[in-house]
Amino acid sequence: MNLPYEREEKNISTEELLSTGRDILMKEAAALELSAKGIGEEMARAAHLVSRCRGRVVVSGLGKSGHVGRKSAATFASLGVPAFFLHATEGAHGDLGMVCREDVGYFISNSGETRELIALIPYFKRLGAPIIAVTGNSESTLAREADIVLSCHVDSEADPLRLAPTASTTLQMAVGDAVAGMATLLLGLQKEDFALFHPGGSLGKKLLLRVSDLMGSGDRMPVTNQRAKVREALFDITSKGYGATAVVDDGGLLVGVFTDGDLRRFIEKKGLEGLELPVSQAMTTHPRVIGPERLAVEAVRIVEEWEVSALIVVEDGKPVGMVHIHEILKAGVA
Repeated sequence: MNLPYEREEKNISTEELLSTGRDILMKEAAALELSAKGIGEEMARAAHLVSRCRGRVVVSGLGKSGHVGRKSAATFASLGVPAFFLHATEGAHGDLGMVCREDVGYFISNSGETRELIALIPYFKRLGAPIIAVTGNSESTLAREADIVLSCHVDSEADPLRLAPTASTTLQMAVGDAVAGMATLLLGLQKEDFALFHPGGSLGKKLLLRVSDLMGSGDRMPVTNQRAKVREALFDITSKGYGATAVVDDGGLLVGVFTDGDLRRFIEKKGLEGLELPVSQAMTTHPRVIGPERLAVEAVRIVEEWEVSALIVVEDGKPVGMVHIHEILKAGVA
């Protein structure tokens, strides 16, 4: 394979390499900062148009702008705005059939003259579907035909040759994030809503799983009456695998917790004779508890803060379950 340049690595110092890397990052950051300072009503109009969309946001682009478009479409969808990516070339060969009049076009082209993208405009016009243009050329065909224009102009690209799409694509992606974020604000999306779109990931688990989903209840939950002997409570501790048992009064109300740590300390103090004493003398009063409808991620915070391994789940003063840190970790919440 003949290449137009030598593949042999040049002798460049580490400091020179790092200087180039810093320069690229700074140029891209500068493009973002300049855009942020110049943000205007057009961005707000775009956010309103997206949030009011009764169909889907149809994101389209080609080349590097197409790669950015795929990410922007995913971001819109991730934040509760139905969206999909339409390849500009495929659109002109049948895929435009997926577009309806309730949709909003979101076209990305640095030059604003991408032929395949421009070819899609008449179809959107005929349907009456508005178009948001993300372009670096406000005088381009795309900009003239669009309903809203979001400028992504950069003075130069960030790579050493100042030719490859770098600063421009970074800005395009950031603008998509900004529009999606602003639309999310307008739609009033909450964390719980966001989690519904990500049920398979750890984020969904953190935001959706509740204590009641993980706790052991019924026959799986260790419960001991306060008048029972320590040796009886010991059986409850070991048989259920929590290393603890909830201690209740005759009415079933929680009055304490008895753990394997409490057992060791009590035997050290009382000797083996302590096994015949009431568990009420060995238990810890005011145990750490949590409600069944609380988020599992809140249980993580409590066990970490108080350095305990299990929490008693309480409802109306009565223990209804127990959750162990191992169950939480196994569920992928922590």
